[in-house]
Amino acid sequence: MNLTRFPRVDLAHLPTPIEPMANLSAHVGGGRLYVKRDDCTGLAFGGNKVRQLEFYLGAAMAQGADTVLITGAVQSNFVRLTAAAARKLGMDCHIQLEERVAKADAAYRNSGNVLLDRLLGATLHSYPDGEDEAGADRQLRDIADGLRAAGRTPYVIPLAPGHPPLGALGYVDAAGEIVAQCADIGLDLDEIVVASGSGHTHAGLLFGLRALNADIRVTGVCVRRSAALQRPRIASRCDEIAALLDRESPVRDSDIHLTDAMLAPGYGRLNQASLDATSLAARTEALMLDPVYTAKTMAAFLQRARQAEPEQALMVLHTGGTPAVFAYERELSSKLSKAA
Repeated sequence: MNLTRFPRVDLAHLPTPIEPMANLSAHVGGGRLYVKRDDCTGLAFGGNKVRQLEFYLGAAMAQGADTVLITGAVQSNFVRLTAAAARKLGMDCHIQLEERVAKADAAYRNSGNVLLDRLLGATLHSYPDGEDEAGADRQLRDIADGLRAAGRTPYVIPLAPGHPPLGALGYVDAAGEIVAQCADIGLDLDEIVVASGSGHTHAGLLFGLRALNADIRVTGVCVRRSAALQRPRIASRCDEIAALLDRESPVRDSDIHLTDAMLAPGYGRLNQASLDATSLAARTEALMLDPVYTAKTMAAFLQRARQAEPEQALMVLHTGGTPAVFAYERELSSKLSKAA
């Protein structure tokens, strides 16, 4: 799909590899398992958001912005990568950290992504409500107004739905990358499992695959809200992508598959299945997962793999987030101690 009319900057190391997981496949005993290594996109520990930022920062540069603003959770991978992308392009960055997770320990507040935000020189702000997307965006716009009054040219990356989903174009594009890679290695892929949070990665990937007439099933793993709440969000994201591209959406309601089996006890909080998945992925494939997104995604992927037929090929999209491991040291150390 031709996306050249959208301003874009070169940030990611692409294409990221698709790797077979032979050890994990043997351990699970289900289908043939693969991983798409979008934790290897290169910029400041990498992750899926680098693909999205190529379009957001492309728009920012085209508008002559000198400062980028974004809001996210305290241990947000997106805000860390936004700060990195801004610095790479010679821009300042203002980060607003939302209270989405009831954790007060020092590691969560100061290590992981927060430490990297500070190392990158981002200006940090706080927002007390982790479930108020519209309010968080509103405060971010207020900060931008203050910068504008001081003579700066800010660019805001919004959180709430209802804005052109430029970031989703990164995964519309990634769909073509995946289809081409599978053709090159002779991989007939049955299903991709991916974290489903803001919806840009999930919806962009699904939209891109269907636009290419690829019928690979895409299963989104809910990491922030229930499947019942996430479904209309993904549908709306796909419609917003279609509007942005000025075409009809190729995505039908029946294409949207979600599971919230690994969501409890909530966003940014570990459960036993995700702890087990983190340990298993590390010890079979040396894959480092993050507690918020990829651990729950891998847990759901393993559940699906155990039900697969031997000839089925399943792939998990590793969206990165590795720095958050250090912010969850207490929970992970406790798990490792019990397993010893």
